[in-house]
Amino acid sequence: MKLVVGLGNPGEKYAGTRHNIGFDCIDYCAKEMYLELNEAKFKGVFGKGMVSGEKVILLKPLTFMNLSGESVRPLMDYYDIKIEDLVVIYDDMDLPTGKIRLRQKGSAGGHNGIKSLIAHLGTQEFNRIRVGVDRPQNGESVINHVLGTYRPDERDAVSESILKTSKAVEAWMSKPFLQVMNQFN
Repeated sequence: MKLVVGLGNPGEKYAGTRHNIGFDCIDYCAKEMYLELNEAKFKGVFGKGMVSGEKVILLKPLTFMNLSGESVRPLMDYYDIKIEDLVVIYDDMDLPTGKIRLRQKGSAGGHNGIKSLIAHLGTQEFNRIRVGVDRPQNGESVINHVLGTYRPDERDAVSESILKTSKAVEAWMSKPFLQVMNQFN
């Protein structure tokens, strides 16, 4: 069984913000995979199904970004999901908007959602898809940038990154993550 987690913050206040690109990717994956996010447990909302002959869970933790591990760890324990069967999708300011980067391990890089996952999982060796949201411009603070919505000139690139992320997730259902990395990086 594979687990795909998209990081974000719950509530309308955060919908469509850069920090919620993980949630947006999960919503798109669910639509493409014909899965409903219709279960609410483990401090999150998730859906289960079969994709390319593989059982999969798509999860959006509802703990707020900084506590994401409080949702992911109990779900992994309950369904006995191995660390190599996890992929986490999240925003990354070190990548330009529209760019994605797949990695098998790494530090939190200042991302509080990833810090929480590392703390709760006891390792930083888990698959991730980093989705670019670019750096703040014109003196904008980091908080205002990640909790802000996209500029009109960014929207096509954002849509493209969500589509690429969904295709990478789907490819991972039938290929090792390293092969998917080589294909999408």
